[in-house]
Amino acid sequence: MREYTKLFIDGRWVDPTTPAVLEVVNPATEELAGTVAVGSSADVDKAVAAARRAFTTWSTTPVADRVTLLENIAAEYQKRANDLGAALTEEMGAPKELANGFQINLGAGHLATAIEALKGYTFEEQHGSSLIVKEPIGVCALITPWNWPLNQIAVKVFPALATGCTMILKPSERSPFTGQIFAEILEAAGVPAGVFNLVQGDGPGVGVPLSGHPDVDMISFTGSTRAGIDIATNAAAGVKRVTQELGGKGPNIVLDDQDFAANVGKGVVTMMLNSGQTCSAPSRMLVPAERMEEAIGVAKDAAASVTVGDPNGDFAIGPVVSKSQFDKIQELIAQGIADGATLAAGGPGRPEGIDKGFFVQPTVFADVKNDMSIAREEIFGPVLTILGYDSIDHAIEIANDTEYGLAGAVAGADLALARSVARRIRSGSVAINGGFDFSAPFGGYKKSGNGREWGAFGFEDYLEIKGILGYAPDEA
Repeated sequence: MREYTKLFIDGRWVDPTTPAVLEVVNPATEELAGTVAVGSSADVDKAVAAARRAFTTWSTTPVADRVTLLENIAAEYQKRANDLGAALTEEMGAPKELANGFQINLGAGHLATAIEALKGYTFEEQHGSSLIVKEPIGVCALITPWNWPLNQIAVKVFPALATGCTMILKPSERSPFTGQIFAEILEAAGVPAGVFNLVQGDGPGVGVPLSGHPDVDMISFTGSTRAGIDIATNAAAGVKRVTQELGGKGPNIVLDDQDFAANVGKGVVTMMLNSGQTCSAPSRMLVPAERMEEAIGVAKDAAASVTVGDPNGDFAIGPVVSKSQFDKIQELIAQGIADGATLAAGGPGRPEGIDKGFFVQPTVFADVKNDMSIAREEIFGPVLTILGYDSIDHAIEIANDTEYGLAGAVAGADLALARSVARRIRSGSVAINGGFDFSAPFGGYKKSGNGREWGAFGFEDYLEIKGILGYAPDEA
């Protein structure tokens, strides 16, 4: 059992001001996986003060020094890759292949992308007689979720370091083990004291004092829309910059062509990745209404191919993260049935043969109407909804009829048509035929948030823009 008894503040592992621990339950076994020390507002004060002191020097370090530090972090990250993978499986139930593969590789990919972006980033630019300077915003509070822990830590910590900011990281209390190991990686890489601080805890105990702290200049939050609204409200009095990557209900428009069946099958499998616990998941599949029956058959077979079981075994997906998440998903599955959607695969309860752990059947609903709860709410589990459309215009109308706008997808053989459809989807990113790019911006429209992460685009929210007028006055 893991026991992490310290917080990381001002370059040292320290006891929390008030002794307290958080218990972490393994979602596959429902047994205690470990404990972590949790902070309070007093610890937040100490971490913010350390970050404020460190900002004076770190903000002025040459870019070459920041690149070197990030490269050192990359080396230490690889050394601890197996430790991170094991922690992911324990704390959130990620299958070992996913944990040691895509989950780990996302963090490494974002780090490599940040290093290359920093090497060529322009922090100063002459505009006529004025010099435009991009300067680090200051002390940043970074609040991350449990579903892709390393990805979300990476897209906040690495841009903050690259731009000269200092920070306090609060990982999710549901996935704190990876945050603890990540802090050990940064310590081993030689991050200067106070530049990076780790305060574990929950929203009320740490998130609230962080988001409202007068010496925090910027908050970057990833999580639910409800929590994002609370954080923005709490931060408003301090006129802080708040960037948020929130919920999603991504449309996946499958075009009517010769690749239809293959694209339906791929869409189902993609949706189930990470037990459906992905804010950008293509959870609303849109298919031509006249091909709904065909889609149901393909989707049923695809869902049956998604094996569920012990994350330490050879299974495609493991459990969802917690009992509360399991219960929410079960309620929405029951609501989908009550609303009259066609249950094409899966359904209520655990998969057959599993009587322990928060395992959910890969579930597919078809003949879904866009006003049903399962089409409106972010289920955050392995539950796909299939809706029919009558025309491309109708598909676009359905796709955009949501309060969210984080990510969308288009699948089809006609690339020109797919490009046209992608342009009309109102979301921060749209993937054509499974496209993926570490350097592309990621973030949301509408209630999916604001600001952008990933690559050089992720630097912008950590920078203030200063105009120095008369820097190069015209010659007389």
